[in-house]
Amino acid sequence: MNFKNILRVSMLFAAITLVSCGPSKSMEGDKMMNDEKTVMVGGAAMYPSKNIVENAVNSKDHTTLVAAVKAADLVSTLQGEGPFTVFAPTNAAFDKLPAGTVETLLKPENKSALQGVLTYHVVAGNYSAKNIIDAINMNNGAFTVTTVNGEKLTASLRGNKVIITDAKGGTSTVTIADVNQSNGVIHVVDTVLLPA
Repeated sequence: MNFKNILRVSMLFAAITLVSCGPSKSMEGDKMMNDEKTVMVGGAAMYPSKNIVENAVNSKDHTTLVAAVKAADLVSTLQGEGPFTVFAPTNAAFDKLPAGTVETLLKPENKSALQGVLTYHVVAGNYSAKNIIDAINMNNGAFTVTTVNGEKLTASLRGNKVIITDAKGGTSTVTIADVNQSNGVIHVVDTVLLPA
């Protein structure tokens, strides 16, 4: 073999070695994070590779919800495998409650009541907006689901908006749909849903 052939073989071997090694794990992670289809919520990108809690803590519109989840000791549950569908009320939704309601629910002695309200916003399973709308249409305009707290929510359509009706007849509108998570999906809602 002459020198040129040895050089070509060496260069080919080096190129194959570099390609087979691929990028470093951190480079792959950075690229994956940048390539993910994200939805902006509360001024922050929500990454489908992160779980519900990991994303929610970054939304400036959900600081009350995050504080409530922590006070109710539900962080580990919502970081679990799931899948979960969460109807996530914004800070403005909590502000609609009567004065003092949030502060009262956040007290340690009211932890059980707080858990009841929060788990009323969670459904086992991964229900995209399309799944919900299809179910509404297949069920004569209303789709009822059982929440993690055991009570029911009813979804319906008002124009092209998904409306969630709680046990007390209160309604909440989905304002941002299909915020995909590694363990489910979040639909942002404009009103806190209340169990019976």
